[in-house]
Amino acid sequence: MKKIIMILLSGVLGTLFVSGCGTQGGRTEFGRYASAGSDSGTSLQQVSAGAEQPKLTDASGLSDYLAYAALNNPELEAAFNRFKAALEQVPQATALPDPRFNYKYYIEEVETRVGPQRQGLSISQLFPWFGKLRLRGDVAAQAANAVGQRYEEAKLRLFFEVKDAYYEYYYLVRSIGITKENIDLVKHVESVARSRYATAAGNHSDVIRAQVEVGKLEDRYRTLLDMQQPIVARLNAALNRPVDANIPQPREIQSEQVQVVERQLLAELSEENPQLKALGFEIARSKKAIALAEKNYYPDFAFGLGFIDTGKAFAGNPSDSGKDPIIASVSINLPIWREKYDAAVRQARYKYLAAVRSRTAKTNSLQSDLKTASYHFRDAERKINLYRDTLLPKARESLKVTEENFRSAGVGFTDLIDAQRILLDFALSYERALADKAQSLARIELLVGREIPRKGN
Repeated sequence: MKKIIMILLSGVLGTLFVSGCGTQGGRTEFGRYASAGSDSGTSLQQVSAGAEQPKLTDASGLSDYLAYAALNNPELEAAFNRFKAALEQVPQATALPDPRFNYKYYIEEVETRVGPQRQGLSISQLFPWFGKLRLRGDVAAQAANAVGQRYEEAKLRLFFEVKDAYYEYYYLVRSIGITKENIDLVKHVESVARSRYATAAGNHSDVIRAQVEVGKLEDRYRTLLDMQQPIVARLNAALNRPVDANIPQPREIQSEQVQVVERQLLAELSEENPQLKALGFEIARSKKAIALAEKNYYPDFAFGLGFIDTGKAFAGNPSDSGKDPIIASVSINLPIWREKYDAAVRQARYKYLAAVRSRTAKTNSLQSDLKTASYHFRDAERKINLYRDTLLPKARESLKVTEENFRSAGVGFTDLIDAQRILLDFALSYERALADKAQSLARIELLVGREIPRKGN
């Protein structure tokens, strides 16, 4: 029994030594891709445990909402954990198969010159063909890199969703405020019309039309108030808060000075967009998969060590009576079914071509989206300058002059209402342009994969 234990221990130690040598390259390869950590149980919240949870108050800005979403959004954490899970595939792919232990018991003992053979023990280890483990590790590593870029994409898309909802909420709040101001303005006009009618200087129809205008504005005001609920619910969803949780009204946003150079952004998109980078890693993975499929034409080796438990000889007294034979073995598989391996190589090549074409198609689509976003950004910027510097000042001046003329019966009530409507439309259009510019810039940043620097910052 002592001899059995020694032989088995020697076999196990030898196998583990060879296994360690065979997977050393894979472990080194894995180390290059595990910069995010190798503990698959670590969550995004645990990674960010040192970061203080921001509190959303009336003084909170957009950066507070982004930080809150990054720490609490469940979809982002899911993408992070998918990335961690993909990293753990690398050491599995580069490891050797488990050693195989075999036991044989002779129901009828085999009589030999040196004694009866009773049972046999052996241990063996399979070794794939040279380079297979390294290629498996490369395939898994490139796949993990692609999943990592999907995580980056999820993070950018989350930030875009927060920005887009935040700016839409800002526009809605401003629209409510402007509409409320116009209701007060028209009510004031109504009181003027009543005063003129009471002194027989005006018509009763002017009072009625003022009341109709107030009713229309109040209906718009109630509609805008109701629109707050879905916008707040959308923002809360990105923040992983109850949909009906209260969110403070956004502070005033400024028209930031940003230089958008379309040609430069298109070049950066091709290099930095996470979706394109993920597809680039898929292409690299597919190339490695072709090389791995070609390795199947070569055999794998299995080396083993065993012995047979032999009893004492019944007849005679040979010098080697009861000696246990030790057996070394080697075996290989015979890859003779080449049609199967040919199909695997063709399959890998088709997947490579599909990945290349997918990246080209995605590049074209994203470049088109960037062109559209750039147009909306420039258009919003032009409208901001137009309304702020020209139309709004003139509309305010026109309303003031028209109201003075109306008091002195110089113009009719229709002219006053038209002037009021124009000012309302211009004020709302200016706020819409502010929100559109910020939302377009957020979409550009989503496509390019980075924040666009603001002038002066």
